[in-house]
Amino acid sequence: MARLIAARRTAVVPRGGSFARLSIEDLAAPVVAACLVDAGLAPDAVNEVILANALGAGGNPARRVALAAGLPDRVAGLTIDRQCAGGLDAILLARALVDSGAADVVLAGGVESYSRRPLRLMTDPDGGPPTPYNQAPFTPWPDRDPDMTMAANALAQRFGITRERQGHWAMESHARALKADHSAEIVPLMGVTRDSFARPLTQQLLARAPSLAGSVTAATAAVAADAAAVCVVVSDRIAAGRGLAILQGATVGGNPSEPGLAPIGAIARIWKGEPLTMVEVMEAYAVQAIAVVQGAGIDPDLVNPGGGALARGHPIGASGAILAVRLFHGLRQGLGLATIASAGGIGSALLLEASGP
Repeated sequence: MARLIAARRTAVVPRGGSFARLSIEDLAAPVVAACLVDAGLAPDAVNEVILANALGAGGNPARRVALAAGLPDRVAGLTIDRQCAGGLDAILLARALVDSGAADVVLAGGVESYSRRPLRLMTDPDGGPPTPYNQAPFTPWPDRDPDMTMAANALAQRFGITRERQGHWAMESHARALKADHSAEIVPLMGVTRDSFARPLTQQLLARAPSLAGSVTAATAAVAADAAAVCVVVSDRIAAGRGLAILQGATVGGNPSEPGLAPIGAIARIWKGEPLTMVEVMEAYAVQAIAVVQGAGIDPDLVNPGGGALARGHPIGASGAILAVRLFHGLRQGLGLATIASAGGIGSALLLEASGP
């Protein structure tokens, strides 16, 4: 059974901040190096690097990161794009490689620079000027490919999740983040040693937050951000009893019109109601996190004990991997669950087990 023996990340910095000038490899290579030190592994031990990246211009960022981190030239690197779910799915792919016997050591996670994402243009087949676009289509049907914020508001309307309830969730996320010490998981970069976005939220601030769509406000939606996160996934032989066991993982498709609910199906595939010790749920929107926790039957008191993405930011390709990093550093005993929703109606979930004292 594959095990996770090290996990690190950068701080999460909103776009245009301290990481704005950093390339993909500038963000991720130091995290790779820190993970190898933590794992007690030499670069030559690495068989593969799998990284998610959703907004880049291609060019196989995983290969660029592997080379920049000083890994052997033979490490080819694999970059995946499953949007928000990609960072968690990279870890699931690493698990599959290790469990199949195809690899002993795989570095997996995600990296995103929202600040340096390329401008996108759609060419005109009739020779006209190219048309700028911001979001690629996630389904073949425009009427089943909602704007993410509009989809979040639709969830709020369907389940009666009020603006006030979303605001309370956001307040709790920020409050927990401000109390937490994340220093063990963060690799200092550009002098940044902590997530910079967390702040005391008050009812007055929540009341003044502008609406993005209906009950969804600027305070209850995660901000775009830059970050990298990497996990070391290894075979039992390499782990020698260290780290967390990767018990199960699943990625499932759901209704593209309701992308925020897709994690419920993924959770049902791998979790059958056993007691959980810690849960990390992606907070792209407060309403989405609430709907998933409610729909999956998870105890909300176990969720995001150190704060969530509402208090950090959302570096799309890295966000899922950050959930796994949080579990690695926070789970001391029992079962830990990480889950995330993705555009197009995709949900991913990961179940880890700690057997410490």
